[in-house]
This record gives sequence, C-alpha cells and structure tokens, in this order.
Amino acid sequence: MIKFAIALVVSATAWVTAEGAVAQTDTPITITLTNYAFSPGTLTLKSGTIYHLHFSNNGSKDHNFSAPEFFAASQVAPEDQAKMENGLVDLQSGQSADITVTPNRPGTYAVKCTHFMHKMMGMHGTIIVQ
Repeated sequence: MIKFAIALVVSATAWVTAEGAVAQTDTPITITLTNYAFSPGTLTLKSGTIYHLHFSNNGSKDHNFSAPEFFAASQVAPEDQAKMENGLVDLQSGQSADITVTPNRPGTYAVKCTHFMHKMMGMHGTIIVQ
C-alpha cells in the first residue's frame, strides 16, 4: 500500500519527456496578452522542466500567441493539444487558456500575434530554452 501511495504522488508530479528523462516540477507562468504586447516579453525556460502556461487575454481585442517552432520542440500535455492549432493559442478578449508543456530542445524561439499588424505594433517576444 505504501509503494502504491508513493507511486501515485510521483505520477501526479512527474512527466516523462520525449528523451525519457523525468521532469519533477510544474512551474506556473502567466502570460498576459494586452493590446499589442505580451507580458513577459521574454520567457527563459529550462529544457526538461514542466511548465504550466496560463495565457490570459486582457486586451480589448482578440489576440493569439503564435510560437510554432517552440511548441514543435516541446512536449505538450495530451489533454492540452486541442487548445492550440499549428503552435498557435487563439484567445478572444477576456478569454484564458492553460497549457502544460515541457521544452525538449534548447534554443531561441520567436513569439508573435498573427493578427493583422499586431506584431508590427509591438506584439512579439522570445522564448529562450536553456
């Protein structure tokens, strides 16, 4: 019984990455989308660590968080894969979404809002995976 309880606790907090390594944490990060900005504008993440990304559109317009290269180089929780399409999280004004992701490949990844002229107006950022 004790072994089962320990296994249950570990399975509730562990995630096996694509490389087979077990990540033991779930770090929450809030990403706020406003009219023409992401906050934070730069995310620095560690490869193999689980992150719970909470996206919140606080702007008066619809926005999205487009990072297809980052999401392709990461493991997205199966239950969250339907919340995005082609590496893009689309949010109407006032909407939020939660996605659990484990970055698997170090690198620098671009982020932008793909709505007309939003990137040019300042809605872009960077994800750095170490």
